[in-house]
Amino acid sequence: MNDVHVPRRRRRWLRVLVGTLIGLLVVAVVGAGVGVWTVRRSFAQYDGVARLGGLSAPVTVYRDDHGVPQIYAHTAEDLYRAQGYVHAQERFWEMDFHRHVTAGRLSELFGSDQVATDTYLRTMGWRRVARQEWDLLSPDSRTYLTAYADGVNAWLRDHNGSRASLEYAVLGLRNSEYPIEPWTPVDSLAWLKAMAWDLRGNMSDEIDRAALLGAGLTRAQVEQLYPAYPFDRNTTIVAGGTVAAGTFTASGASAAATGAGGGVGVPVAPADYHAAPLDAVSRDLARIPTLLGTNGTGIGSNSWVIAGSRTATGKPILANDPHLGPSAPSVWFQIGLHCDCGLQVEGFSFSGLPGVVIGHNDRIAWGFTNLGPDVTDLYLEKVDGDRYLVDGQWRDLSTRKETIKVAGGKPVTITVRTGKDGPLLSDASAELRGIGAAAPVDAHGEPTGTATKQTPAYAVALRWTALDPGRTADALFALDAAHNWSEFRKAASQFDVPAQNLIYADVDGNIGYQSPGRIPVRGKGDGRWPAAGWDSSYEWKSFIPFDALPSVYNPAAGYIVTANQAVIGPSYPYLLTDDWAYGYRAGRIKEMIDGAGKKVSVADVTRMQLDARNGMAPTLVPLLLEARVTGAAAKAQALLRGWDFQQPADGAPGSAQGRSSAAAAYYNAVWRHLLSRLFDELPADQRPDGNDRWFEVVRGLIDDPSSAWWASNGKPTTREEVVAAAMRDAADELSSRLGADPAGWRWGALHRLTVRNQTFGTSGIAPVEWLFNVGPVRTSGGSSLVDATGWNAPDGYDVIWVPSMRMAVDLSDLNSSRWVQLLGQSGHAFSPHYSDQLELWRTGKTLPMRWDRATIERESRHKLVLQ
Repeated sequence: MNDVHVPRRRRRWLRVLVGTLIGLLVVAVVGAGVGVWTVRRSFAQYDGVARLGGLSAPVTVYRDDHGVPQIYAHTAEDLYRAQGYVHAQERFWEMDFHRHVTAGRLSELFGSDQVATDTYLRTMGWRRVARQEWDLLSPDSRTYLTAYADGVNAWLRDHNGSRASLEYAVLGLRNSEYPIEPWTPVDSLAWLKAMAWDLRGNMSDEIDRAALLGAGLTRAQVEQLYPAYPFDRNTTIVAGGTVAAGTFTASGASAAATGAGGGVGVPVAPADYHAAPLDAVSRDLARIPTLLGTNGTGIGSNSWVIAGSRTATGKPILANDPHLGPSAPSVWFQIGLHCDCGLQVEGFSFSGLPGVVIGHNDRIAWGFTNLGPDVTDLYLEKVDGDRYLVDGQWRDLSTRKETIKVAGGKPVTITVRTGKDGPLLSDASAELRGIGAAAPVDAHGEPTGTATKQTPAYAVALRWTALDPGRTADALFALDAAHNWSEFRKAASQFDVPAQNLIYADVDGNIGYQSPGRIPVRGKGDGRWPAAGWDSSYEWKSFIPFDALPSVYNPAAGYIVTANQAVIGPSYPYLLTDDWAYGYRAGRIKEMIDGAGKKVSVADVTRMQLDARNGMAPTLVPLLLEARVTGAAAKAQALLRGWDFQQPADGAPGSAQGRSSAAAAYYNAVWRHLLSRLFDELPADQRPDGNDRWFEVVRGLIDDPSSAWWASNGKPTTREEVVAAAMRDAADELSSRLGADPAGWRWGALHRLTVRNQTFGTSGIAPVEWLFNVGPVRTSGGSSLVDATGWNAPDGYDVIWVPSMRMAVDLSDLNSSRWVQLLGQSGHAFSPHYSDQLELWRTGKTLPMRWDRATIERESRHKLVLQ
């Protein structure tokens, strides 16, 4: 998991902190005095009356037995003011932390160890762009964002320090002077930049490909490790279509049509070019906090919508489960917003942002998965002082100063330089400032093919759509209020970043798909490799017109599946990206819908969301069963005979589920060791993570036993020998960890989830981590499965991304919809709603997503009136 790593303190500080917290915990455990008081004093008020200034009429907040609020207000402004208050009640520390990330102000919280991270965030300028977006928004959006901020600040007036959250009590042991600032509308807008960063697409792939070239691999070898999407085998979201007069029209054209979208690209320099600047950028960017989770190929989300012709209800069912990094508190906040003004919406929100992001209103439902288009490009820039080269002419870089305040230290001033291709990320790294002298380009920016000592040197710039001001906040408000396909598409047209796959259903029985977002049209290049900033022909020329983006309405198939696979075939005239997930999850979902053999119910859909069938196993297992192994490996090999390829966490001895779990444990261990042996020559930070990109790579190698990749540590060997060795490695590992009897192995004993607090969860201080972390718990699923509990092969089997929530909306009866999230509603450790949904989530259960007021009032456990 990509948590924020709060810096380890000096030994004296550690002794003080540990001693204080152990005392606090002991007191809390025995239930007396200040410990319990400190923990509970920040819990949200659920009952009675509370003061919220500025309301035109009282607002009522009902909460169910899992703390999910349903807010009833007179006006939209009252509604969003109350939402701000309720978000702050449960999640203000999370909100405050997020705004420090997006503004590059972590050093104000945690001290000098965060200066490097803040420098990168200031260089990209997320908050500067958010300020510019404020002026672009509609008057209504500005009103709603202001009302939301007023609600947050009303709560803050009565809550400070440990009254706001336990985290402030812990922070105060080190940074007692920290003041909580009022919330502003720009704080909410800046959150959208963090969301866009975590869902930015293929930037890491672009860096990794270049780094592999720099490490000595040939272009052909790198391409083999990034295989093309298998259009001949795996499904696309939209079957086909044409763009005429700037408008896309869906059709039944084959997704396997030939042709190339966009432009063609080559590396900016020969394969032996000096990759050190990009290596350093990659390492530094990995330290930037990821507020939604990990980013990379194969990581994404599932969503699908089934038309009434295929459902038991006769109306559509819409399902969604975004795959994000696990964090405490949970990423999502469930909420219902109901207004006499006509706005009625329910779903999953982000704390710090008004409205609902994914959910339904009284007419339509919608879901998101990451489209993953290529919206980031790295440019190598030829720089001399504060000027840079373009088409043989020197231009001036724009510069600005930024001052970073540091808790317990002196302020740090940095200089940010920006050119036509964006901010110079390389300026944010002390390592990079001296690296350009080895750039393999001449004084005109032309590749020389060798790294030579020369000046001027090149820098690394970032071009990213999210660094241009946009109107995504307008889109979210419009989406919540949309009542039909036309209004839905109008809202989607304003959704600039992050570009998402949007699925749609309505109570009239219609279903649809729309790809929105600002996606660049390049001059030269395909965005897969760093581009030559000194050549203006590599610049972005425009953006794909919204009307030309793929969409489909009421397709003949009667369903739409999006799981981060290719949106459309290569005949589409624009380049979206070449770095898709490879379609295994989408294919499995399609297989389950087509193979249902009956009309599909909401219960069927929620079961589909838990499917843990491994899409690579049918290809690899036959090879494993042919391997000649003895001893423990032979006993383990027998587990794979008759395996159904499912990966449950546990199962009773002798049961079908128990046999599947044992087989899954062994198979995944073999997969891990096979990848390690196959690609042992790759740099340590480039080792395979095991997701569906590697499914495709290994699939190709299975059919090519003479490939050089089968060599082990440079020594000639055979495919069969490597496979047998991986099986022995896996059997030895599991025998040591889980016991000598393979029948007793369980996947859940290896594949465990610990949900860590985003700030203090990896502090290295056991009492602090005990306060805020949850788990470990045993989980089903795996990487690139429908039940996508991902893990990273080099690091082991622990879960690092998850279905962060699950939702199934019944358009025939909204009151019968279902939902669940990873942990719970509250951000307060020890609150009864901090993690009360985890066991439901882990075991595949869901909660009723109540809609009509009579049911909500009848089933509510708490009632708060805001006056």
